[in-house]
Amino acid sequence: MTLIKFHQAYEAIIYSDSLAYEKDRRLAELMSDMEGHYDIPSLRKAEYEEKNRAIIALYRKISKSRSL
Repeated sequence: MTLIKFHQAYEAIIYSDSLAYEKDRRLAELMSDMEGHYDIPSLRKAEYEEKNRAIIALYRKISKSRSL
């Protein structure tokens, strides 16, 4: 899946008519998918973040969109 596809999936979740808890669950799944696809480290690593700014920006956007 490309970064554009991940962003499109994010937009589809955010603008869906789903309840907040369902959106949160789907956003968490999307984050997990990104972690696996892009090998996002579980702990922040400056080197990874510097080399993958667009990926980390979307990942954080998804994280901040959750209502948890």
